[in-house]
Amino acid sequence: MARRCDITGKQAMVGNNVSHANNKTKRKFGVNLRTVRVTLPDGTTRKIKVAASTLRTMRKQKRK
Repeated sequence: MARRCDITGKQAMVGNNVSHANNKTKRKFGVNLRTVRVTLPDGTTRKIKVAASTLRTMRKQKRK
């Protein structure tokens, strides 16, 4: 299964490590994923992978 947020679709980005001598090598910026248990409208529960930033937004919306 892909390392991707099930809600927002966020996934790893690609960039460069840049040394002091300005040498560039490829690297990946991973997504900060958390496994969360969600209750569906029919009453069943399911585990989904959610980015930590998405979880913060969901909790913020829930407080309002």
